[in-house]
Amino acid sequence: MEMDATGKSKGQWIFHGEFDRTLGYLSDQKRILGFNPFCHSVEPLGDENAFRWLFRVTDPQKNPFDVVFNVKQEEELLLEVPPEVACLNVEEFSDEMISQYTVGRKITWRHHPMSDTVDDPANYKFEGKATADMLLTPLAGARTKVDFDLRIDVRFILYPAFRIIPEQVMKGMTNAGMSFIMQTATNKMFQSISNDFGTVHQV
Repeated sequence: MEMDATGKSKGQWIFHGEFDRTLGYLSDQKRILGFNPFCHSVEPLGDENAFRWLFRVTDPQKNPFDVVFNVKQEEELLLEVPPEVACLNVEEFSDEMISQYTVGRKITWRHHPMSDTVDDPANYKFEGKATADMLLTPLAGARTKVDFDLRIDVRFILYPAFRIIPEQVMKGMTNAGMSFIMQTATNKMFQSISNDFGTVHQV
């Protein structure tokens, strides 16, 4: 029997690093996901800013369980424009104006559909969907606030031994367990990043 599972993790961290440096660092998927204990690899796809993640965990029967995510990364410049210049086209702004009115940036990860088939249940390999937002806000004292919000959706095969449990109960248990694992991995990832920044603390 197939089952859909959803895991979520979120948090807010303060990086003791300037905004541009923090942005460049967190824009590098391969580097930051290298700190995630479940991420086995991150490889670029043919499309610009698209990547394939391979996450590997062990199931209750000690089988390797692979989940593949195809992810497209985009960045959005966040501006706070005063009324007197709000009528202007942002594309007409000078670099100085953009720097003056920038209040942050948002890095987004979205599922990137691919034509090839990933699912291979016989070999414990499944395709997942990842959606995330990282909102970066510059702070005084050469610091940067990062709001992180991640959601993972995976469809997998439920072992016969677990089919005696009512589906709604099993779904609730699976989602709770998956969210706990993801939150733990996210916390570890950001704590590990602090090695390159000196200090990263959770708010």
